[in-house]
Formats: sequence, structure tokens, C-alpha cells
Amino acid sequence: MFADALFTVSVHRSPRARGRIVLVLAALLLVVAACAPAPDATDTSSTDATAEAAPAVRDVPTHEIGAFLDNITYFGSSFSPDGSKLLVTSDKSGVYNAYAMPVDGGAPTALTASTGESIFAVGYFPADERFIYQADQGGDENDHVYVQAPDGTVVDLTPGEGIKASFGGWNGDDTRFYVRSNERDRRFFDLYTYDVEPPYAREMFFENTDGYAGMQVSRDGRWVALMRLNNNDDSDIYLYDRELGTTRHLTPHEGFINHSPSGFDPDSRYLYAVTDRDREFSYLVRYDLAAERPETLPSDGSAWETVQTDDWGIMGAGFSRDGKYHYVYINRDARTDVQVFDAKTRERIALPVVEGAEISSMSFARDGSGRIAFYASSSRTPRDLYVQTLGGDEAPRQLTRSLNEAIDANDLVDGEVVRFASYDGLEIPGILYRPHAASPDNQRPALVWVHGGPGGQSRLGYSALIQYLVNHGYVVYAINNRGSSGYGKTFYQADDRKHGNADLGDCVASKQMLIDTGYVDPDRIGIIGGSYGGYMVLAALAFRPDSFDVGVNIFGVSNWVRTLSSIPPYWESARKALEREMGSLDDEEYLRSISPLFHADKIQRPLIVLQGANDPRVLQVESDDIVAAVKKNGVPVEYVVFEDEGHGFEKRENREEGYTAIKDFLDRHLLVAAPANDADSTDAAAAEAAAAS
Repeated sequence: MFADALFTVSVHRSPRARGRIVLVLAALLLVVAACAPAPDATDTSSTDATAEAAPAVRDVPTHEIGAFLDNITYFGSSFSPDGSKLLVTSDKSGVYNAYAMPVDGGAPTALTASTGESIFAVGYFPADERFIYQADQGGDENDHVYVQAPDGTVVDLTPGEGIKASFGGWNGDDTRFYVRSNERDRRFFDLYTYDVEPPYAREMFFENTDGYAGMQVSRDGRWVALMRLNNNDDSDIYLYDRELGTTRHLTPHEGFINHSPSGFDPDSRYLYAVTDRDREFSYLVRYDLAAERPETLPSDGSAWETVQTDDWGIMGAGFSRDGKYHYVYINRDARTDVQVFDAKTRERIALPVVEGAEISSMSFARDGSGRIAFYASSSRTPRDLYVQTLGGDEAPRQLTRSLNEAIDANDLVDGEVVRFASYDGLEIPGILYRPHAASPDNQRPALVWVHGGPGGQSRLGYSALIQYLVNHGYVVYAINNRGSSGYGKTFYQADDRKHGNADLGDCVASKQMLIDTGYVDPDRIGIIGGSYGGYMVLAALAFRPDSFDVGVNIFGVSNWVRTLSSIPPYWESARKALEREMGSLDDEEYLRSISPLFHADKIQRPLIVLQGANDPRVLQVESDDIVAAVKKNGVPVEYVVFEDEGHGFEKRENREEGYTAIKDFLDRHLLVAAPANDADSTDAAAAEAAAAS
């Protein structure tokens, strides 16, 4: 599962920025990995691409990428102490900054004014309008934790070169807060506690000498829940008792079982967790901290009480600060299903309804009023922020309108979950985006979109790049090939040590599903992906050189030998997890065999590569080398490097340049099927591209 932290990208669910390609944290994917079942033939949520009547064909206005990027991205929501505003992050200025959003409506107020580094707001202080935010330098992912006062004064709580830190929550009485930092040992994250008042005096709270992950603290401050990654398919929970100074193993077991802590209840009596013990899919359990337990817990899991199961997988759970509400997140066939319960009775509480959209995240006011802030979105609409009081009669109040007014949401397209039988009969899910004008009489070029990971998941939601491409006539199929999260642990494990082969086979097999729709041109199918998905693009062109007509590689790995030897020190604790996924890090012969760079002489189809110069996960040299190698073949290669980006493009101007370059490349090489070096055909493609625009 560690590999997910290395190379996962998603354009549908981003913890830092919407509409760009970013990492998904390993802690989340440890939960998601066993989230959902492989559906059976009677699953009505899936669709055979050829089974139902085709939607009406119609022409819609086309827009340049600037119109899609003029959508304003918002995420995060923290109520101010008086409940009058919400702290959010937005790219309203072109760079991510912190804003205060009035809950009664009105324009947001900028709290920071960065023109370079992206700032990601975390939350207000409990008793005043100071707030915490995180930021790195140029995309290097070494986030620091900052406090900003109402007068604009900023304090870096975690200064020092090479330090990586993150906010860890508030203690039970709001007098202190926690920060995770690797300043003592760059390999491991310790937990510090800071005083709420300046000068923010701190002390070590938990020294992490054994490489644990997670580190969640009970409200009474006695217990620290820890997670150990044993390998990609196996993890354990440990419990540190600060009163006794002892650490207890809570999940002894045999075989491969994932366990991930999901926080403590407000009374510090129960530790909640998700696990896939004895099941294909993850479910919610709890451990009674007050009960007497033997030193060695039973290996059958009987020390844990089952709280909630589902036909799909539970990703995680938590409590409102006042303790009244218990919420659960479920990964339901690439959709997020948020459920809220009365914490005492477990009675289900109805959530607001936003027509045509799903609630993807929510936060609670701290005052016990039951007021919530939540985001809702769909494939056709970016995330918008709403507020409502649970159980109230009023309709949700919409605070943002993210979609650019120049774009009619009805002219965009809904993603549709579509499954197909792969080369060996395994059912593979994905999300299909069909242009309005596509029909058997107007066959369109198509792209197989590969998410990051390995172990990520394409999910239903808004993507500026996907909608931009579909708006210009490209069919996009966001495949969830074997090895993706969200479809059960057997499906997730199906590509272990088979990368660039078993998973790539699914991508190639998806072409027939696209052809069978009747509206995809069999001679114009390309492949696109970022990070691990970019590796899959290069693998497709190198190992299956006749399968796809073009490749779009967004910071993808080309040389596993170098990439795995240059992992940052703070990934040390998860090396076994990485080896379970990828194979021995010392087996150079195997790693060379799955590295496209060493097989680049076979690449014969046009390629575009996009790269951030400061990327700590996939170094720029990875892209430099593959571009140079492919050029030797006389194959058209385009290369775009952003000097101020890392593993994901955060700045609006860079996204506009990069996404425009992708479409222009596709217009030249895929819009009209043509030999790569045929000047007349290239001119014809350019003419059709101009007409389509």
C-alpha cells in the first residue's frame, strides 16, 4: 500500500486541489484498498456500454481550457469560533490561498495573498480567528505548519530545511494541538504537542523510533493509536499507553489482513478502526479501551466489536467535536456515500439533498448546533460549498458557484460506470465520458485514462481536463484496472509484481469495449495517465507498441531502478509494503524488465511528456531520459517542464499551458488517424482541429 503514497494521482478527489493531478495519502488508501466488491452480473449500478439506448446526439459549444480553469476550486471547511464564517482553500487568485467564507452568503475574504507557493488552510483556532495552514516550497512536498494571526503575522512552527510536517489535531480541552514532524529523524514522524498561546511552546508527545504511521490521540491524552505497514496487503494497529509507557499490539493475526485506526470516541473509551479481516471488503470495528484484556489478544479478532458493515467498503469514520454525531464514509462504486448517525443511538440521520450531485465531504460546527458545512459535486459541476443544520427544515444554503458562468453544465457530460470482461474474463470497471456529438455516424477518437498508484482509483467527480477533452470531441474512459482500490482486496492484489503486464492488459482490452460502443473510431485510440498512470502510458508504448495510437505521459516513471533507489527518507517505514507491491528493490534485472526506458527503442507512436522540475517522487531525469530515448527513434515527442511545480500542477497558468499542450498534441496526432510523419495528413488533422474549435 506504500506504493499508493508514492505514485497515486487523482483528478476526481483531491485533498489539496481540484482539477489537477495530485497524490492521495497512503493512510486513506490503506482503508480504500478493500473498499468495495467486484459487482456481480445483477449490479444495476454498472452499465454495459452497448446495452442501453444511446443518449440523444447534439452539438454543444466548445470552450478553450481557460474557461474550464476559470471555474473556482474550493476545498476544506472549518467554522470560525462564532460560527459566522468558514475557513476554506481556493485558487480564486490563480494560486491556492486561504479565504474566509461568510456562512450567510457573500464574497469570500482573502486571508493570505501568496503569488508563488500554494497555501492550504487547515482550520481556525477554537477560541479566536488565528488559523493553521500548510505549505511546501515549489512542490517539494516538504510541508511546514504555520499559524497566521488576524493581523497577518505568520509563525512557522516547523522551521528547518528538509523538514516535513503536518497538523495532527487538537487535544481534548483545546489548550494544545499536535503536529507530526520528521525533524529528529528524517525517516520517521514524531508527534509533538504545542501550546495554544504564543510563543507556541512545544514538547515531544510520542517519539516514533519504530516507524509507525497514523498516530491518532484520544481526547483524554492517554492513548496513541499507531499503524504499522507490514506489507502492501497487511497492516497492524498498536496502542501506546502514555500513563504506563507501554505499547500493545491490538491486531495479532496470521496471513494478510489490513487494519487501519479511524480515531477515538469523544469519551476516550473506544478506538475505532476499519479492517478486512475475514471479509473481502473493509468494515468498521471498535476496541473497548476500558475492558480487561490478556497480554496476548486472541488471533481470531474477537477483541474487536463489529460496528458497521456494508456491501461496499467503509473508508473511515469519525465524530463531531461535540460528540453528538458519528459519521461514516463508504466507497460505493467510485462514489462517496456519507452517512451520519446519532452517536448514542446509532439512529441514521438524513443528510441534505442536492439534486444531481453527491456529498463528498463535510464538517461540523463546534458549538453543538448540528450545523454542517459540506461539499457537493458531480461529473458536470465542480465542488460547491453548502451549509445547513441537521434536522432543520430549511434548504441547504449554497455559498459558492464554482462553475464558470460561460459554461452551461448541460453541455458537459456525466461520467457513467461501465464494466467489461478483460483478456482473462475478469470484470474491469471504469468511468466512461461520451461527447454529446459522438454517434456511429460520427465516430470519435478515444483515450484510455489510467489513474495513479499503483492502487489508486478513478472516481466520479468533476475534472477540468477530462471535460475539456470531451468538450472537444474526445471519448475518455477512466479505467480502474486490476490493482485499483475500491473493488475488494482480491481485485486490489491482482497486479502485485505484475505491473506493466497484467494491469496493462486490462488497458489494452478496454479498447474493444470502446469499439463496441459504435461511436469510437477503432483507429484513433490513445492512452493518457499521470504518475503511475504515466508509467502505464510508457509501458503501453514500449511493451505493446501497436496497441495505442498516441501516449500522454504526465510525470510517469520510466526507470524503476532509479526511482526506487531515490525514495525520500520519510518513506523508509514502508519499504516492505513497497516491495510487496513492486518486487524486491534489489532485483535490478526484474526492475529493468518493467522499466520502459530500457525498452524505449520499441516506442513508435507519438508521445507528449509533462513534468514538474521539483518533483520528489518522479524525478525530472525520468522524463528527460525517456524523451531523449524516444527521439532517437525518429518519433514525434513533445516535452513540457514546469520549473515551479512538483508532483502535480497547482498553479493555474501552468495547468492552462499544460492542458492546452495536451489537447494540441492530440489534435495533431489523434484527431485524424494519420502516419506520424505524413505532412499532408497532419495538415488535415490540423484543419479538423481548427474546425472543431
